[in-house]
Amino acid sequence: MQRIQARLEYATRRWWFFLLIALIGSIIPPYVSKGYDWSDRGSILGTIFSQAIIDSLEPFYAIFRIIPIVLIICIILLHNRVTRVFSIYVGITYVLFAIVQSIAITEEYGLAILTGNVVMFLIIAGFWMWEAKVRKNEFISIKRPVWRYWVVPLAFLAFWYPLNPDTMKPDLNPLYLLTSSAGLTFCMMTPVYLAILTLHYPKVNIATMRVTGLVGVIIASYNMWLNFFLEPSLLWWNGVLHIPLLCISGYSLGLCLKRRPREGMQGTGEMDKLSSEPSKWGA
Repeated sequence: MQRIQARLEYATRRWWFFLLIALIGSIIPPYVSKGYDWSDRGSILGTIFSQAIIDSLEPFYAIFRIIPIVLIICIILLHNRVTRVFSIYVGITYVLFAIVQSIAITEEYGLAILTGNVVMFLIIAGFWMWEAKVRKNEFISIKRPVWRYWVVPLAFLAFWYPLNPDTMKPDLNPLYLLTSSAGLTFCMMTPVYLAILTLHYPKVNIATMRVTGLVGVIIASYNMWLNFFLEPSLLWWNGVLHIPLLCISGYSLGLCLKRRPREGMQGTGEMDKLSSEPSKWGA
């Protein structure tokens, strides 16, 4: 497992891995059972987002609000005793994001799947399930500079998601902490998961944090373009609520590209070589 972890940390730092993930998100076409041509792509994406499976799951929203709150409390109180449970839950939610946010049954196109997002979310889910096995995350009490807590209010804003779904305008109703769909969305839960990892960095699974942050930056960039440039009059507040995804994902990705002590990677000549080889990020 140590050898595999070392290889994952090595591979996810390469420029070609970044390019591969970006291409998955931008080039893989959506699937629709009734067929389409490329000129319909924008319409298909809008239809999937507006009619995704998540809209039919309102009775379950509260479950996926309460569980993260309980897990965060457990991390604060129980530390490492909940790392595996936390990682499994996060992995499961990324599988759910791939299904409920990226698949729709529509009249116009039949079964419609945002294939690129499904692939990226499942890749993240795989890394979190791997983390549940290797348990590189260490949720221990450490002294942190106060400035590192800047992620907390942004993660809270994303988790709260104070947006009126009918008007798409600000709505600071505290009940949204339990009743909104945010617990089943990639864009609102990823800042929460990454905030937890950044607060425990460098005692975290770097490969898992890196892949999650990379996809977060990609998805956030799409949302910035949509909310602030394509539909600003209607979606500007939704854009504001995606700023935590962009900022925390970018921050976590930056942390993961920094050099750090080679903790736990000694033991084989191959792992030492992988750890000490210069980064080819700019090559």
